[in-house]
Amino acid sequence: MVNFNGALLSQADSKLTVHNRGYKYGDALFETLKVVNGKIFFWEDHYFRLMASMRILRMEIPMNFTMEFLEVEILTTLEANDLLRASARVRLNVDRGEGGKYAPTADATVGYHISVEPHDNPFYTIDTQAAYRVDLYKDYFVAPGLLSGLKSNNKAIQVIGSIYAKENDFDNCLVLNTNKSVIEALNGNLFLVKGAHIKTPPLEDGCLKGVMRKQILELVSKDVNLTVEEASISPFELQKADELFVTNVIKGIVPITKYRKKVFKKEFAQGLITKLNAKLRLV
Repeated sequence: MVNFNGALLSQADSKLTVHNRGYKYGDALFETLKVVNGKIFFWEDHYFRLMASMRILRMEIPMNFTMEFLEVEILTTLEANDLLRASARVRLNVDRGEGGKYAPTADATVGYHISVEPHDNPFYTIDTQAAYRVDLYKDYFVAPGLLSGLKSNNKAIQVIGSIYAKENDFDNCLVLNTNKSVIEALNGNLFLVKGAHIKTPPLEDGCLKGVMRKQILELVSKDVNLTVEEASISPFELQKADELFVTNVIKGIVPITKYRKKVFKKEFAQGLITKLNAKLRLV
């Protein structure tokens, strides 16, 4: 069952029309959520990111789009799919409805739909034996700036980059901006570890304003033995790092094991994921 503007419908009955602006122009935003036993991980951060993104896209936010209202809608959808007492992946999609060409008409109103699916692991884990190989994706580049950091439905680079990775037997690719700085992976934010120094690209470089990125920055900033920096990363720094890892809300932390000829360790990422799970138990 899919939640379509508050109505629970079957997949067959919930199809968008060809006039939907999210379909026609990518005039839409989404949040990918991890929910375990009815608890939405980092819900407040997801909600405020969504509201800020809607304001940047100049969407008129409906009065009923409170954090409490959308949480109830998500949980209702999970219950309708027998996933309220399980681990689930949820996609909350917001679009500007129908009407207009590039400019929306006055009667184009914001709507939402929620889809859910089972997810295997209730907490975050790292497979110590798994290989995770990446390469740079250099066919296209991202423009620096806040628009590039929105979680919008315009994911052309992620789509074709994923095809490139699959064709070349990589698990992921790292994305560059037009300044040739490494900004993120195809499906998450990038962190670099060199000794006691932790580095991740700044939002101004065009990377996603990731919810898990925020959690990791908060965790490492509490460690007085570490220095943390949000600064541009050049491709030349990658092979000098001790560890590289990718973060997103669904997977948590994914250590990169190989980039070109460099093999990386996982020790820091393993310790960090223990702290992340401990934080979730306390929230």
